[in-house]
Amino acid sequence: MPRRRQRPVAGSGSDGTEDSDSSADREQTNSSESDGTAAKRQRLTRASMRLSQSSQDTPDLKPAGDHDESPPLTPTGNAPSSESELDISSPNASHDESQAKDPAGRESDKDLSHRPKRRRCHETYNFNMKCPTPGCNSLGHLTGKHERHFAVSGCPLYHNLSADECKVKAISREKQEEEMKGQDEGNSRHATRHQTPTSKQSRYKEQVAEMRKGRNAGLQKEQKEKHVEHRQTHGNTREPLLENITSEYDLELFRKAQARASEDLEKLRIQGQITEGSNMIKTILFGRYELDTWYHSPYPEEYARLGRLYVCEFCLKYMKSQTILRRHMAKCVWKHPPGDEVYRKGAISVFEVDGKKNKIYCQNLCLLAKLFLDHKTLYYDVEPFLFYVMTEADNTGCHLVGYFSKEKNSFLNYNVSCILTMPQYMRQGFGKMLIDFSYLLSKVEEKVGSPERPLSDLGLISYRSYWKEVLLRYMCNFQGKEISIKEISQETAVNPVDIVSTLQSLQMLKYWKGKHLVLKRQDLIDEWKAKETKRGNSNKTIDPGSLKWTPPKGT
Repeated sequence: MPRRRQRPVAGSGSDGTEDSDSSADREQTNSSESDGTAAKRQRLTRASMRLSQSSQDTPDLKPAGDHDESPPLTPTGNAPSSESELDISSPNASHDESQAKDPAGRESDKDLSHRPKRRRCHETYNFNMKCPTPGCNSLGHLTGKHERHFAVSGCPLYHNLSADECKVKAISREKQEEEMKGQDEGNSRHATRHQTPTSKQSRYKEQVAEMRKGRNAGLQKEQKEKHVEHRQTHGNTREPLLENITSEYDLELFRKAQARASEDLEKLRIQGQITEGSNMIKTILFGRYELDTWYHSPYPEEYARLGRLYVCEFCLKYMKSQTILRRHMAKCVWKHPPGDEVYRKGAISVFEVDGKKNKIYCQNLCLLAKLFLDHKTLYYDVEPFLFYVMTEADNTGCHLVGYFSKEKNSFLNYNVSCILTMPQYMRQGFGKMLIDFSYLLSKVEEKVGSPERPLSDLGLISYRSYWKEVLLRYMCNFQGKEISIKEISQETAVNPVDIVSTLQSLQMLKYWKGKHLVLKRQDLIDEWKAKETKRGNSNKTIDPGSLKWTPPKGT
């Protein structure tokens, strides 16, 4: 029987003994593997050390110059086409947290090196910003509690003070507050409200009266010359000199109020409710007018910090400089608002602009209007609205006079959502024309309309004046004996609530024997007639025959 041949074992010779060459190779391989493992462990240790060090450094403050918080802009300088393109809800940009991670669930060192550092909740400064006051280096603060400032409200130089003087005044105010707090704690907890003044309070009152004796004495000749020289030198870039125009006591009270207001603004800025430069658009160049702004408008930060904005009066695009505006006007083909011209009488025209079809124009119009309106929250969601833009034409084009917007489908029958007359056309009758035009559209729709609340201060004055004029004209032409508010509403398209409030303000609504009576006050009617006669045949009225408009479908 043949013997089975033995198969050689790996690493052994044919005779069953270990091969010396194979053993040497295996030892060399094992040593190289152990060296590679040690090096790999060393690299992992170094990576973990860098990871822990980076995690400790992550919350450190990062200058705003490395992390741009300004919203993205469209290439043409227009308003972004949606709210997603310009987030004005928070000054801090949100970052993508979906970082690449290693198998252990930790972020890699490479990812940590490129990850934006988070900002701390305490004070943060944008070192690229500067105080708008000429010659100011942005150091110090009016409150004496901060190292830097970026607005006029906190600028020591604007208030004719130095940073050191502000710190000294802050220390003095704190001491006075502590003393007054100690005095309040020393008073009896059960003191009555009508307790007679203490001797110390009486002495303090006498001291205040003594300090206020010379506050109405007026300025001397040298003081007047100093004040005039200061005004001529600095103009509106500095606060007027306040010394010697009132008593030291009253001046100190005013300085305390200024410091407290500046501190409140600084707290809002730190909390992110206002941003540096958000209120820095002081003037806009609009056509041949230079207009002072009234309120803050959420223009992109790099435009808002300029102080002056240049706006095309036809397409409403905003620009940074006079040169850019001049180049734009040379090639801008717009001479009137987009949309359909639904009204024309003489030089006055009204264009109906759909917010869905002309989104950029309507967004720019809303941003422009916010500079002159306080209660306005619509900027970018313009698609559900129609805009009625009033213009005055000349040989250069149709110039923007004002506008109002209304919802395409309003469940509360609002015929105006927002209304504005440009400042250069105010007090000329254009505001009443816009209001009258909105009610004319309501009459064509066979609806009763009312403006959306809240109204601005100027808007409320204009509407009350319009309602008063409508009611007095109706009363003057009314020949019957009995009158109802419902009939007035159907005839004028004014909401019954607005009619009642106007009648009450005119004292023409009385309650007698369980019934509400409308009084026909002849004195008010005669006064209105006299004004109408004095006004004459003014062209600041809406002619219903000049309207070429049908209600949009679905309204």
